[in-house]
Amino acid sequence: MRGYTEDKDAYLKRLRRIEGQIRGLQRMVENDEYCIDVLTQIAAATKALQAVSLGLMDEHLRHCVAEAIAEGGETADAKVKEASDAIARLVRS
Repeated sequence: MRGYTEDKDAYLKRLRRIEGQIRGLQRMVENDEYCIDVLTQIAAATKALQAVSLGLMDEHLRHCVAEAIAEGGETADAKVKEASDAIARLVRS
């Protein structure tokens, strides 16, 4: 079981909403909408994806990393490094 499994339906609902936002962006570009309006919607979709990312990271830290730390050893070190690398990727994006 993954850390986000209990909230899976909520994550899927949010991702479907983001998918709709992206389709809306495609329509805006197809219809030659005003640049600033398109950029505003891109910013909204980006924030929505970031919110999902932060939620998943929180779940990962609370579940997967905490469990690995309780077990200790190399598994714990690997999970902490994995989480640190993921956080670095999120910060860079």
